[in-house]
Amino acid sequence: MTGVAALWFALALTVAVGDWLAVHAGRRTVEYVAKPLTMVLLIGAALALDPVDPAVRVAFVVALAFSLAGDIFLMLPRDLFVAGLASFLIGHLAYITGLQLRGQSGGWFVLGLVVVLAVILVVGVRIVRAVRADDDALAVPVTAYLAVISLMVASAFGTGNGFAIAGALLFYASDAMIAWNRFVQPHPWARVAIMTTYHLGQFGLVLSLV
Repeated sequence: MTGVAALWFALALTVAVGDWLAVHAGRRTVEYVAKPLTMVLLIGAALALDPVDPAVRVAFVVALAFSLAGDIFLMLPRDLFVAGLASFLIGHLAYITGLQLRGQSGGWFVLGLVVVLAVILVVGVRIVRAVRADDDALAVPVTAYLAVISLMVASAFGTGNGFAIAGALLFYASDAMIAWNRFVQPHPWARVAIMTTYHLGQFGLVLSLV
């Protein structure tokens, strides 16, 4: 890792921690700055890295950019859940592209499929049922998103890279908590857990570039 990239990562982590603290304290104004700024700094880190494959970095930067857009949609006072969902779905497609370009091990990919299938059976099915009960119109986009992020996680496993696997699983956990908190049962601690796992997941995926 280059010194410049390490500086970008350090700045991104500092701002991310500030965002977590702001979420815990309910300081929305700080969140509006720190949440998107974390992603901007992570994009800077990705661009400053010396990646294993430049094409993978391009795909990841696209994924980070759409994640940034999704962050903005989801944090605004208006309910822009579908717009945020669509942005993150496109971001995951970009991550899948990058992870596939990095190369896949059949055995690791199958292990990833087993992991995501278990999560879908235990958590995903209940979330989709809750979505149907709350707003049936959201059932199709939420199910499509679940399928795409599950493929992203399996593709991360397929690389056999520890950072990619850990990052994808943390991202998966974050999105599962968003859905559970919104559609199944809200928890007071959920927002902090969601943001912590989300940012650490993005860090892990970016670190997998080297």
